[in-house]
Amino acid sequence: AFAGTTGRRGGNPRWVPAYAGTTGRIGGALMDAIRRFLDGDVFWSFKRSPLTIVAAVTTLVCIVAAVGAGWLAPHNPFDLKTLNLLDAFTPPAWTENGKPGYLLGTDDQGRDVLSTIMYGSRVSLMVGFFAVILAMVIGIALGLISGYVGGKVDAFIMRVADVQLSFPAILIALLIDGVARVALPKDSHDTLALYVLVLAIAASGWVQYARTVRGSTLVERNKEYVQAARVIGRHPLAIMFSHVLPNVLGPVLVLATLHIGTAIITEATLSFLGVGVPPTQPSLGTLIRIGNDFLFSGEWWITVFPGAWLVIMVLAMNLLGDWLRDALNPKLR
Repeated sequence: AFAGTTGRRGGNPRWVPAYAGTTGRIGGALMDAIRRFLDGDVFWSFKRSPLTIVAAVTTLVCIVAAVGAGWLAPHNPFDLKTLNLLDAFTPPAWTENGKPGYLLGTDDQGRDVLSTIMYGSRVSLMVGFFAVILAMVIGIALGLISGYVGGKVDAFIMRVADVQLSFPAILIALLIDGVARVALPKDSHDTLALYVLVLAIAASGWVQYARTVRGSTLVERNKEYVQAARVIGRHPLAIMFSHVLPNVLGPVLVLATLHIGTAIITEATLSFLGVGVPPTQPSLGTLIRIGNDFLFSGEWWITVFPGAWLVIMVLAMNLLGDWLRDALNPKLR
């Protein structure tokens, strides 16, 4: 566990752990990376854009509120023991007949609207994040293969992408969700609803990544480092994922930042139409649909506040994506 004596100080041997040097090197490398980032063009661009700072803070608040809903939410809206139907349709706390315990009012079941927004944001963010990750994996893999191999493989993948682009993303997601509901047993619909929703959104969004990666791969595959890797006998898969992939990830990361907002909107739309997550795990789209039934009867807060939260969250993410696209574009520096 120890490296042994490395010297004497005051007559006593000094013992140093064997991993001390490794830990120091890792910590030093991490500090150097952080220092380079703080001195780089991207962070400089971030500091000079007040709108981007506000968008970043807003996004961080939304993520913290969603992830920490179990600790930060004033109520647990899905604990039936804490619900009181007598508190249903309570208006916001600052209006007439409002109650201090319900800052944004309650819905038709007496659930605190603020708490339901925080818990619903968790579902929306989780579905959007994993759908984007899955779409990236599928799109990057197909884009690399299409651009590097070329020929009939490239033509086939791109024609499939062209056919899919002729349909709206929401229609493809509805089709996949409907097929899954027919194919899967009824007892497993609620259990597998989140997985089906992630798959449906990812299947409708992989085309953008595939086309972007294919275009970059067509440029990279003719460069000297790729030709050198071919000469020394590296496997094509190793060349694609070890050499080409790191050089085409820049546009993909920007696209993923923008796609998260689109995925959240798609999930909210599906849930609003009643084909998304089950009622026991409502997302922001489900909350908006529930509030829409009572909008014209005067209970406006049930749908307005979840809708406003959804708009603010997606807008902040889109602003971050726009900034990242400009910050990583060397022509705009």
